[in-house]
Amino acid sequence: MADPRYLDLARVLVRYSIELKPGEKVLVETFDIPGDFVAVLVQEICDAGGLPVLEMKSQYVQRKLLLNATEERMQFIAGSELERMKKMDAYIAVRGVFNAKEFSDIPGDKMSLYERIWLKPVHLEQRVQYTKWVVLRFPSPPMAQMAKMSVEAFEDFYYRVCTKVDWAKASRAMDPAVALMKKTDRVRIVGPGTDLRFSLKGINVQKCDGHKNIPDLEIYTAPVRDSVEGVIQYNTGSSFRGFTFENVRFKFSKGKIVEATANDTERLKSILDTDEGARYIGEFALGFHPYILDAMDDILFDEKIMGSFHFTPGNAYVGEADNGNRSAIHWDLVLIQTPEKGGGEIYFDDVLIRKDGRFVHEAFTGLNPEKLRIE
Repeated sequence: MADPRYLDLARVLVRYSIELKPGEKVLVETFDIPGDFVAVLVQEICDAGGLPVLEMKSQYVQRKLLLNATEERMQFIAGSELERMKKMDAYIAVRGVFNAKEFSDIPGDKMSLYERIWLKPVHLEQRVQYTKWVVLRFPSPPMAQMAKMSVEAFEDFYYRVCTKVDWAKASRAMDPAVALMKKTDRVRIVGPGTDLRFSLKGINVQKCDGHKNIPDLEIYTAPVRDSVEGVIQYNTGSSFRGFTFENVRFKFSKGKIVEATANDTERLKSILDTDEGARYIGEFALGFHPYILDAMDDILFDEKIMGSFHFTPGNAYVGEADNGNRSAIHWDLVLIQTPEKGGGEIYFDDVLIRKDGRFVHEAFTGLNPEKLRIE
């Protein structure tokens, strides 16, 4: 018998996140998740009158494909997937964690082929811009281990953060904050090892209220591409290409990352050398999910941590919050500013917006955790 919480999650995805209408075509792409949930999700799409297309993938098999990546193979696959994506009105990706390090031994040049030839045109350029989409992880023992929880405790946490949020109420609470950010020019962020300055002038601002990611709750924009100056010391580990980076530090000059260090600096630099845009920032976002308090090295959760922000090397969101930066990568790196993590302040046009992870400006105070929690 399927877990009864499956239906609650499927309804959030179909009825709220992508707001599926009768006759709309939706691609469901899954990695390593239970067939019982896929069946519930497909049934919910059909009940809503949608036309589901299903692809069930495996991380283990995907690794073999990427290890054997060539220009010809990646172009053939990307061409096929791009044509299919162009036919879709919506996209739901449900990704399990078979092994968080499964891609750790794939050579960087192979991953670059995938990112440049397959990921960028199919997803960053077509899917993100032209479909209604939502992406989420699915609870698993490896995820529970990453979160340092038992499987039962993690599943309770997971379904709470995904289905026990009044997404519409949270969306309304974001509106004053979005309006203020749209008027903001100068941003300054300070904290241990961090002193950043950049401009938001003329860049659009978007709220994330459950229509793109589940779980959600962030507001994102992008810095003016050449405006970023200063240094940032991230305090949250982040896996990319199967390797977990720690203590990532960037120094910026005229928007470009001119110095970069981490626990594997050479590997870090190889990512930043993917293309010209990889050394510029494509996203700046504030995270404030009231139930997500600690990092677990899963970006769909970590970027929403209450009291955090992420500052993302790589591609900007075209047509949504676009500073013109283009790259095959988009790597959300997170800095938490709660007192336990050393604190810090964020200023918009010299006005204090958030201190030690808590919003203090009236346009943002509706996003503090006590205002968003549903006990």
